[in-house]
Amino acid sequence: MIQLLCRNHVVDFDRWWSVFKSHADAHKASGLILLKVWRDIEVANNVFFLFDVESVEKAKSFVSNPEAAEAGKQSGVIEGELHFLSVADGY
Repeated sequence: MIQLLCRNHVVDFDRWWSVFKSHADAHKASGLILLKVWRDIEVANNVFFLFDVESVEKAKSFVSNPEAAEAGKQSGVIEGELHFLSVADGY
C-alpha cells in the first residue's frame, strides 16, 4: 500500500481545517483515503496528514492540479510538502 504524507504550515488551523474538510469528496474521488491528521505540539499551525493511496496516478493528478494550489491559498497554506511512501521493513 502506498501512502501520502503531507505537511502544511498554515496561517490559521481552523480556517485550513474548514477548507480541507470541504474537499473530502474530491480526495475520495482521487483515491485518497484520509487516515490521520496531526498538529505539531510546539507549532500548532504545522499540520501533518496521512492518506492511503488507491491510485498513485490519480493522486498525483489531484495534487498537481492548479485547483489544488488555489484551494491551498484559500485555506491559508504558507508552505507545504508531500511525500508518496511505501512501507519499509521493520526490525
